Amino acid sequence: MKKIDFDLENNPFKNFQSARYTMSARIDVEKLWKLCKENDYSFFILSLGCLSNALNKVSNLKRRIINDEAVEYDYLEAVSPIMAEGSEEYKEMRVKTPQCFSDIFEWHDYVREISQDILNGKMERFHLEMEKRDFTNIANYSCIPWVDFESITTCVLNPDQIQPLITWGKVNEDFKMSVSITVSHIFVHGRDLAYFFENAQKEFDSFK
Repeated sequence: MKKIDFDLENNPFKNFQSARYTMSARIDVEKLWKLCKENDYSFFILSLGCLSNALNKVSNLKRRIINDEAVEYDYLEAVSPIMAEGSEEYKEMRVKTPQCFSDIFEWHDYVREISQDILNGKMERFHLEMEKRDFTNIANYSCIPWVDFESITTCVLNPDQIQPLITWGKVNEDFKMSVSITVSHIFVHGRDLAYFFENAQKEFDSFK
């Protein structure tokens, strides 16, 4: 990470009761959905990759406050709950970004192996206290594949929380999928979220 020139003291949202806010929008996922159904790919994993890529292309989404200074990470890795079929026990995994691999399909296989090892008990699940997550280069992702939601609210740990939280839902009959992102208004404004959703649509459209 690197320190950035940012006036925290005079930021209009710094002393709000909470600067957290959420935006939801629908994304067309038809290309990726059909690709996964016709091949042995996990739609969940590749969706996670698309959303991770979209987030990491927006600088403001990678910013945090550490030791009362504004910093920006080079990238944010993904943390997501996973659950074995037929089970109701969630475990968390942390995975590298797709940019670390030759292509997203190589990354897909890496994530599939990690998730299976965690669920089978061969690998320790990710664990980090909630209070420390804002000081780590991670973003939290969560899939709710049973609900085609219009909007969603999220938990707020404390008023100064910065870490992005991304949630996506069920794919409807028109191949549209709701994606929600919760951020801090200290760093992230409407145009930044527009970039995120534009990037996400491009990522989902990139599959042939």
